[in-house]
Amino acid sequence: MARINEIIGNAIKIQNLEVAENDFSQTMFWDDAKIACAELGNGWRLPTKEELNTLYLNKEKIGGFTDNFYWSSLDGDNDFREVDVSWGQSFENGNKSVASEFSTGSCRAVKSL
Repeated sequence: MARINEIIGNAIKIQNLEVAENDFSQTMFWDDAKIACAELGNGWRLPTKEELNTLYLNKEKIGGFTDNFYWSSLDGDNDFREVDVSWGQSFENGNKSVASEFSTGSCRAVKSL
């Protein structure tokens, strides 16, 4: 429970979202990021692709982000790829892209209000 409170901290409200105050302490694979957010309970999850962009646009107001690549909940179009990919966004420059689910990325949990 203490770990959950350290991550969620004083959640910040942005539009229709509640945003955890902190990232998870380590970067992780996409599947692990989805599980880690869900294990926070109470509706916490990875943000959608659109919600992640909202976080990026409000990163100064929210605070605590790194310049890393952050995972979204959206699985990439894997029908034509040999490697499973998922969508995310660079918080250094805002670029949105897919990355291999076997790459690591940062993770910030959100939940709908």
